[in-house]
Amino acid sequence: MSGVRFLTVDERSDGQRLDNYILRECPGIPKTRLYRAMRKGEIRVNKGRAKPDQRLMLGDRVRLPPLSTPPPREPGAAPPGWQERLATSVVFEDDHLLAINKPSGIAVHGGSGLQFGLIETLRAMRPHARFLELVHRLDRETSGLVLVAKKPAALRALHEQLRAQGKIDKRYLALAEGAWPRHLRLVEAPLQRFERKSGERMVKVAKEGKASTTEFRIRESFADVTLLEARPLTGRTHQIRVHAQHAGHALLGDGKYQTANGEAYTRKLQLKRLFLHAESLSFVLNEQRYALNAPLDQELSQVLKKCPK
Repeated sequence: MSGVRFLTVDERSDGQRLDNYILRECPGIPKTRLYRAMRKGEIRVNKGRAKPDQRLMLGDRVRLPPLSTPPPREPGAAPPGWQERLATSVVFEDDHLLAINKPSGIAVHGGSGLQFGLIETLRAMRPHARFLELVHRLDRETSGLVLVAKKPAALRALHEQLRAQGKIDKRYLALAEGAWPRHLRLVEAPLQRFERKSGERMVKVAKEGKASTTEFRIRESFADVTLLEARPLTGRTHQIRVHAQHAGHALLGDGKYQTANGEAYTRKLQLKRLFLHAESLSFVLNEQRYALNAPLDQELSQVLKKCPK
């Protein structure tokens, strides 16, 4: 990209995060370069400095400096079988949105070396769809419900609800090491992102972090592990995983945060992935109540059957 560019936000992008907007409009820009430009104030919205999570509005003017991009690649295709897997993973659809039971191992969008994610695959499957945008994210390792908006108005309304604590009820199933205390129903601990010397991105509990709250409820107790229902009241990166670790009961299969005991349980149960699944979402959209559910996949269901009582 050469020279300063100015982009005008259209109806399709009204309500979208600034970073996601730029990544979509300018594919191929390295994320490190993008976020550095934002920190330096090189990227501006309506002549003012802007943060990555700023929500754009119809008619906003976005200033882009010259940003280096890698040489253009030939359009690729989603990995074999992805379209088939996603086609069978749609659990709900109407004129406003669709809900997908995302398999573990599939990122919700491309980036960081990934050309294709869930949203890119969906667009390839539906080339005539005028609008398909992610409402929220799930970690690549996490399975379960992901909402995709089919209309700009639906995206704006759902983003507003996500920003208002408690408007959208999200519940996850998680398998934690050890016996979770029955009295421990609420974890309130501020979370802060950081980067290790290796470049690995992590999250930790820190006083200077962002306020974060998760409700936990025991679904079923086993001899060495506990099946939990987790309800995040805030939406921080790795929130459930780090709050469980902070409580002394890290999630099984969590390569970032689990303990040596957790690793042993994970091997014993032959679990090959993080046991964290977005099970349900409930909210109101256009005066209609949505109550969506996504069942556990076969792998996680089989793991529970192996857990001794």
